[in-house]
Amino acid sequence: MGRITEFLIMLHAAVFGLVTRLASGWFLGLAARLMFSSVLLFYFWKSAATKVGSGALGFLSPSDGAYAQILPTVLEQAGYDTSQIAFLPYGLIVLLGTWAEFVLPLMILLGLFTRIASLSMMGFIAVMTYVDITGHHVEAQTIGAFFDAVQDSAISDQRLLWVFPLLYLVVRGPGRVSADWLLMRAYHHL
Repeated sequence: MGRITEFLIMLHAAVFGLVTRLASGWFLGLAARLMFSSVLLFYFWKSAATKVGSGALGFLSPSDGAYAQILPTVLEQAGYDTSQIAFLPYGLIVLLGTWAEFVLPLMILLGLFTRIASLSMMGFIAVMTYVDITGHHVEAQTIGAFFDAVQDSAISDQRLLWVFPLLYLVVRGPGRVSADWLLMRAYHHL
């Protein structure tokens, strides 16, 4: 029994040591970026598209829907008239929030300033969650709870899974298959 166990341990170490060496420095960062992007890039872009104003310069002027989605209580207090809402700070918050939905997921996909983009996206998701709970008053079933028997609540379960690849990217970075790696190589060659 001892030789079989010893052989299995050596085989395990050899196989998974090879896997670790082959994937080291590139695979997990790329996988985290692709996982996040394949699930959420178009989700956030579609959401952002509902927030831009009309015309070619609509990205400079958020729609009324942007205020309803991002600052519902402020819009309500203004009698649902966005012209009554001050640009500073509220209009700026809506404008930057809309741009963040376009820019941050793209930066993560490309691996461009990945750690900052991932940390910012985690903050965006936290704010989005806060607004959903306090501003849109979602029901307890949508909020869910950690360690319950229900695995599909839109907030506690889904958003926890959204944040995990971002957390990996903040801690470990995007890896060698990224714009960050190319920029760092170019910087070191100067």
